[in-house]
Amino acid sequence: MPRNTTSQMFFYIYVLESLKDGNRYIGYTADFKKRVKEHEDGKNFSTKFRVPFRLIYFEGCLDQSDAKRRERYLKTTQGRRFLGLRLINYRRRSASVES
Repeated sequence: MPRNTTSQMFFYIYVLESLKDGNRYIGYTADFKKRVKEHEDGKNFSTKFRVPFRLIYFEGCLDQSDAKRRERYLKTTQGRRFLGLRLINYRRRSASVES
């Protein structure tokens, strides 16, 4: 019999792009909406000088250790390449808007 997934907790990996300087922030959380709002409100030391942000990517995991591992991977050179390829249409659209 399938497990009841209504009480299942998710862990989210997310990528924010600063509208101020174009840099990206990669993080993970169990409370996605709250965490993104904290970034927007300048409550995170590492991002408070780069607000406002645009959420450009997120993933969900059922296991916290999987989410942590994925966050670490996305912060590597190979992970950043993956994001670049994964977000190729986003980058093209952003570049055409800036031109």
